[in-house]
Amino acid sequence: MAEKIKIPDAVKADLPQNKWGKILGVTPIVMTVIATMLAGLASSEMTKAQYDRALAAQLQSKAGDQWSYYQAKKLRSAVAHNSLDLLAATSEVTPMDAAVLANADAATIAALTKNQIPEATAAKFDAGVQAALDALGSSRSETEIAAALTKIKPAQLAEALLAAQDAAAAFDNATKAINKASDKFDETLMAGDKNAFRSFSAARLRYTSARYETEARLNQAIANVFELQVRQNNYSAEKHHRRSGKFFYGMLASQMAVIISTFAIAARQRSFLWSIAAAAGVAAVSFSLYVYLYV
Repeated sequence: MAEKIKIPDAVKADLPQNKWGKILGVTPIVMTVIATMLAGLASSEMTKAQYDRALAAQLQSKAGDQWSYYQAKKLRSAVAHNSLDLLAATSEVTPMDAAVLANADAATIAALTKNQIPEATAAKFDAGVQAALDALGSSRSETEIAAALTKIKPAQLAEALLAAQDAAAAFDNATKAINKASDKFDETLMAGDKNAFRSFSAARLRYTSARYETEARLNQAIANVFELQVRQNNYSAEKHHRRSGKFFYGMLASQMAVIISTFAIAARQRSFLWSIAAAAGVAAVSFSLYVYLYV
């Protein structure tokens, strides 16, 4: 980092006693301040890039958890469906009689006798988020996904994630009573009539398969929103990294202006060398403003 420049009194006396002379005298100091400012901006942008990368890694881990839930529930749904097929192929299964489910609530009876599980209300997203999710779900290119994400603010994705999690939690709460009742009837009917227990087992397997399939889709929706957040933070990190590099180049130009103006003081060739220093300083400031506003 360039140190503060102090102009000797003898050199100050040689400077023109007008506005141009004052500008020449303060050039090294101004360029030092600008170089320090640009170094701070470069460091700040790099810190933001590192933060976004770290956050993206955390979000990717959370997305991985949701994909694990998705795969596990899809597998459980398939296992329950295969068990149902095996039961139907090896024995005669009669329809479930509602009378067997004594004191059961309406939701449990509907789930086990009519295979009507509670309705899962999918989360509603705004048009921008839905467009990005569609691009992700259809395996579009990263360029297309990035273009869709540029229209979305982080707060919108946070709201979408909350909506997806609420939808999953609502379905989970709606099935808790049915799951508890199924466990209870499994214990009580096992020791009773075998045909009734066989019918109940088939009904329970059918319900379990449908429930896990629905839960898997809800977990998939959460995972997809996490994936969008991962990409958004990675794109932001890349942007901050580019800005950091450009601010660094501006800092180098400012330091070059400091060095040239210092040589001009020593050589007393102010007209030529100071013009180069001023040009370098103006270029550094102009370039940095462009980066700050448009990159």
